[in-house]
Amino acid sequence: MAVILKAKREVVGQNVLKVDGLPLATGQPKFTLDMDLPGALVGKILYSPYAHAEIVSIDTSEAEKVPGVACILHYGNVPRVPYTTAGQGWPEPSPYDTVLFDKKVRYVGDRVAAVAAETEEAALEALRKIKVEYKVLPAVFTVEEALAPGAPIIHDEEDAEGIYDAKRNIAAAVDVPIGNIEKGFAESDVVVEATCELPYSQHAAMEPHCVIAYFDEDGRLVIRSSTQVPFHIRRVVSRVLGIPIHRIRVVKPRIGGGFGSKQEIILEPVAAALALRTGRPVKMALSREEVFVSTRTIHPAKVRVKLGAKKDGTLHAIELEAILNTGAYGAHGGTTLYNVGSKALPLYNKARNLRFHGKAVYTNLPVAGAYRGYGANQGFFGLEIAMDMLAEKLGMDPIELRLRNHIRTGETSPIFEKLGEGREGKPQVIRSCALEECLRIGAERIGWYEKRRNPRRKGPWAYGVGLACAMQGSGITGVDMAAATLIMNEDGSFRLLVGATDLGTGSDTVLAQIAAEVLGVPVEKISVYSSDTDFTPFDKGAYASSTTYVSGNAVLKAAEEVKRQILEVASEILEEPAEGLILAGGKVVSERTGREVSLSEVGHRAFYVANQRQIAATASFACPESPPPFAAFFAEVAVDTETGIVRVEKFVVVADCGQPIHPKLAEGQLEGAVVQGIGHALYEEMLFSERGSTVNSTFFDYRIPTVLDVPEIEAILVPSDEPTGPFGAKSIAEVGIDGPVPAISNAIYHAVGVRLTRAPFTPERILAALRTKDKERKG
Repeated sequence: MAVILKAKREVVGQNVLKVDGLPLATGQPKFTLDMDLPGALVGKILYSPYAHAEIVSIDTSEAEKVPGVACILHYGNVPRVPYTTAGQGWPEPSPYDTVLFDKKVRYVGDRVAAVAAETEEAALEALRKIKVEYKVLPAVFTVEEALAPGAPIIHDEEDAEGIYDAKRNIAAAVDVPIGNIEKGFAESDVVVEATCELPYSQHAAMEPHCVIAYFDEDGRLVIRSSTQVPFHIRRVVSRVLGIPIHRIRVVKPRIGGGFGSKQEIILEPVAAALALRTGRPVKMALSREEVFVSTRTIHPAKVRVKLGAKKDGTLHAIELEAILNTGAYGAHGGTTLYNVGSKALPLYNKARNLRFHGKAVYTNLPVAGAYRGYGANQGFFGLEIAMDMLAEKLGMDPIELRLRNHIRTGETSPIFEKLGEGREGKPQVIRSCALEECLRIGAERIGWYEKRRNPRRKGPWAYGVGLACAMQGSGITGVDMAAATLIMNEDGSFRLLVGATDLGTGSDTVLAQIAAEVLGVPVEKISVYSSDTDFTPFDKGAYASSTTYVSGNAVLKAAEEVKRQILEVASEILEEPAEGLILAGGKVVSERTGREVSLSEVGHRAFYVANQRQIAATASFACPESPPPFAAFFAEVAVDTETGIVRVEKFVVVADCGQPIHPKLAEGQLEGAVVQGIGHALYEEMLFSERGSTVNSTFFDYRIPTVLDVPEIEAILVPSDEPTGPFGAKSIAEVGIDGPVPAISNAIYHAVGVRLTRAPFTPERILAALRTKDKERKG
């Protein structure tokens, strides 16, 4: 259900048909590998079987004899150019600790060599015949081992750049004190502390990573990729292969999900290098097992939160420490670390004594990267567990404690200025916040007060309710920029060209709605073309919950300029001042006389009749601030005290994303994020052998929620009005994943009295906690 506060608009705020809905449903849009290129080679990668080793030698002679093999690449025959695989704006805050192929491997699944062959069978046979001699090195699989004195140094190469402390295996670190934290705790009447852990988990996007690289008729490199960041791919491939940017084109076709996994530049440089070496098209597609082993994961984290409060519940001191496992390479390590604090700490801004500190640590396990939530979900896990503990110690309802402390419209937090993403932030004032209303509605929909007072028991099943709050952001302040081009056709329709990347989120539809609202036409009159570095203007890509706010504002500015040009032409036709004309229903109408002219007449005149010109505009929007969406999460769970099984009975998520442009799409974002969060809470964890290899690298062994596991989810939008957003809008894509883990943990505690602080909350862990509680009760 969605509530719209502002006056009804024609397009914005309406559940219009997705611009690609019918084609998607009927299988028409072309995904990356749907393109048929005659003569394309198949690219495959040889992975390291060792977690940490030096390559003594590589012998490819037998592999080269396999019929159909066209090319084999490895460290010995490609240039060594350090870069980061993180798809971030320049200058990337992630360390340049990666090369195309290295003489050292740092995890099981690291790249050793790549083969291009006529068939997949020939490529795989060639991989088997590559002889590699390794010198196995000591490996570290936990952050504690990696930080221990004398631990093996994972990144000892001299040409790496941007590593915080390579000798201690620290990719990035942060320490931000505000006020006096020791004094703050000393002055507090109540102090609580919680340490929470999130493990390795996979994005599980429907479409695995895939790419096609080829040279067009002009000899320019074309990369067709399932990616979130086409413009960043162009820049990084240019650096790695030494090809000028103007000789590279990147196209993002339809994409089968990303969730952050495709904000990474993994296959594209390899495919491009193979195409460059052979002069032929190269296709690469990872298997599901390869996605698990060799792409990216969430950042596993241990988050410690200490809270100090006065007797009335007002927070006085907050300390947050985060230790992230960034795996073998540091892509997104520092920025995810910073986000743990920059997203979580401003939510409760009444405390004047703060400290956020932590490290992103290298280990010899798979590489962590961007994942929906991007540090906020790690931070809120710890913070919201601690808030529940504090409420219990104060004898206060958890909702009341949050209402007493959360940030409100017109307020700020010193964290905004101290912490950005991997760098200092900028001052910011909250201009819209409906979290109080979100809490009120969520409590009503879950039956909070009745169920808290009278928890149910039915045989071995104990029932409980729990909550959590969260906030996120809308783009990266001072970093993100997007542009849009809007062109009028002679029949009064329009072409919208945007670099923004639709991952299946519906951003093409949302951006079309913004343009259509300004121009007074239905969405059907807007043809959207997105994500082609040759034909669409620059956009930073689909990440940081930025598309609606950043790209949407660019579209809004372009549409306003096109509107101005249309009214100028219409004023010539109607012989009336443009100031007295409005756009509505595909026409320009005079407010004074009621005379009107159709947009097709306007287009025809501009093209052919008088003062001929193309009605068009390009506009850019650079993110001056990052207005946060807010959300309240309520979970009702049932716990089987005999087996430890947890069942989520109902989940209510209530969010403030400003004025939703397309309510149904926004609700869908919330629902999908909640399902992912339930997976993190109850099922998902990558497991590793003693030598560091992934042991559950298929969906048979790695559990994600199925349709049978998904409870009743009620997603509710409570609009505010964000004055800096397009038509009052803020982001919605990520905030929904931040709250399910702590909300479910808090609900389990309400049901059976055990505090689960390590996800996932498996039956074994719940039974162990219940046994411990029983032993403590018996003395």
